[in-house]
Amino acid sequence: MQPIRIIEAKDVADFRSGIARDYQPVLIRGAVDQWDLVKTAKASSADALKALAALAPGQEIEAFFGDASLKGRFNYRDDFSGFNFEKRKLTLQNYVNLLLHHEAEENPPSFFAGAVRLEGGLAPMKERLVSPYHDPKEDMLVQMWIGNRTRTAAHYDLPQNLACVIAGRRRFTLFPTDQIGNLYIGPQEMTPAGQAISLVNFHAPDLTRFPKFAEALEHAQVGELGPGDALYLPSMWFHHVESLEPIGMMINYWWREGPDHLVTPKFALYHALLTLKEMPETERLAWREIFDHYIFGQNGDPMAHLPEHARGFFGDLTPVQRQQLRQMLARTLS
Repeated sequence: MQPIRIIEAKDVADFRSGIARDYQPVLIRGAVDQWDLVKTAKASSADALKALAALAPGQEIEAFFGDASLKGRFNYRDDFSGFNFEKRKLTLQNYVNLLLHHEAEENPPSFFAGAVRLEGGLAPMKERLVSPYHDPKEDMLVQMWIGNRTRTAAHYDLPQNLACVIAGRRRFTLFPTDQIGNLYIGPQEMTPAGQAISLVNFHAPDLTRFPKFAEALEHAQVGELGPGDALYLPSMWFHHVESLEPIGMMINYWWREGPDHLVTPKFALYHALLTLKEMPETERLAWREIFDHYIFGQNGDPMAHLPEHARGFFGDLTPVQRQQLRQMLARTLS
């Protein structure tokens, strides 16, 4: 493993055309030190948590609950019959009360509220916690993560990500996408929170069951963030996240590069199960060449020799053509 590259906030000359364009993780020390909630958290994580709850004590959230034996590791049951935790809905105030009640315990139950949207009564907090590297008017998904000492299994996310720590410390262990075969990913459809996750217990990896994980660790990058620090995490990088203190709060800013009409490529992956996976190997390999040519541009622009009007769906798609393409695909799946 090697450390994630670290820079100071004052050294960020241009985030979007510099750091984010390099497509490599970067830990930015002091990126959001100016936030009042971070200043509060540096003095008292409990006070920061109380300040958040005071905005919308009755707002409903969903959280993961596990007993103390989990030690914060939310994952599957051993037989994949379900998960080793349960989901419950409760008010923000009741959730905060639980965290504070167990704060001093050495081995407390595991609590994790993920993807809390800053809307409704929490909307004012979104206005106070503005990313220093984005236009406030930019269309981004902004969510908060609140819990105690928890471990989020390694997974990837489609959007670009700026993760900003408000309270507590967090350890990120990152892997480039090409390590997917060494991370032993679980079911694609039955997932704890939307994304497929690694089955490896990072605290005690079973190298008999998961021998290739040792290779993944050779490509890993690791870094710890404290209050006010931020991590730029490129799209599709696997990340294992561990909260190291009794109270942890983090906020994420997610955005996508590219035209607005793009949808998740996972649909193409599922479509490939019906169209490619069970082909004879020679045909499947031939189609890989086709994809490399037309989609990944391995040989340059595959349409360069044709005038624009003759390129069809492989040219610059108009809104009408995009709709026609969707309708054609829908018909093939009906």
